Amino acid sequence: MKRRDLIGGTMAAGVAAGLPWGGVHAEDARSKSQRAAAKVEDGCVVNVPLDKRAGTESVVYFTRDLSAAGLRRIVAKVCGVLEGKVAVKLHTGEKGGPNILPREWVKELLAQDVENATIVETNTYYAGDRDTTAKHLDTLKVNGWTFCPVDIMDAEGTAMIPVKGAKRISEISVGKNLLKYDSLLVLTHFKGHTMGGFGGSNKNISIGCADAHTGKKQLHAGASGQQWGITGREFMENMVDATKGITDHFKGHVCYVNVLRRMSVDCDCAGRQAEKPRVPDIGIFASLDLLAVEQASVDAVYELGEASAPLRERIESRHGLRQLSAMREIGLGSEKYRIVDLDKA
Repeated sequence: MKRRDLIGGTMAAGVAAGLPWGGVHAEDARSKSQRAAAKVEDGCVVNVPLDKRAGTESVVYFTRDLSAAGLRRIVAKVCGVLEGKVAVKLHTGEKGGPNILPREWVKELLAQDVENATIVETNTYYAGDRDTTAKHLDTLKVNGWTFCPVDIMDAEGTAMIPVKGAKRISEISVGKNLLKYDSLLVLTHFKGHTMGGFGGSNKNISIGCADAHTGKKQLHAGASGQQWGITGREFMENMVDATKGITDHFKGHVCYVNVLRRMSVDCDCAGRQAEKPRVPDIGIFASLDLLAVEQASVDAVYELGEASAPLRERIESRHGLRQLSAMREIGLGSEKYRIVDLDKA
């Protein structure tokens, strides 16, 4: 199934939360979004049309069904690589965050479909509801993450993981409990991000597994030591380096799920202060290929045209598309993909 068929057909069928799509208007929005996506400020072409991309074609599954049943159905397509002790990396959010993944969806998924699973998190680099283990544990209770074990991986120390082929970070410091697990299910609320442009599976892995002080400082401060001293392209490349090391550690026992709903321009780190979502819900993408699922998610946002203007501006103003090209360069998957639409199966 071609991307054009997915976006044209699914938008008309209701992927954009009932937004009317079709005919000339849809084509207009597509051409506008492709032009907007073509270049970022530094001149790097990073989001060319799908039929112009090189490399092998990976499978990305898609459903419009934003429910526990939809999540279970799509995870079933990719979770065959999970074995042993499974770490489920998701963003549990600041207290009362309105946009985090519905707990009842995750509860049903883990109870029915993913055996021997533990939700994993790390403490935050910024001051807030999760910058210490004690505060983090309290926030987990407030936000309803009480139905299965939650491991704050850096609560008892850190570990270093090498990064093969790194641009900037040759090893990344993570919560040491990450090493207890055999597999990784990356369950991501896809949204905007204040520094990363967008927060997808790449951000969920890299920032989410780096420990609060050493690892997150590597990503955000670097050699300068300035707390938020790294932004733009360098920050994107740092995140991709970290993700490469972490995913290599699991030796293929990793699957990726991006849930495109309640897409604020702000990360779930913003909690109640996050800007209200102004982008229509789309659905869920899943793959065994990290770059493919991230690229498909970004493409779907761009295909919304003017309806996704706030999120596209956030992505481009932060050089967020550099995440995609850096993933391609380091070997974290393929930018070409084939959509398998589960709603039409």
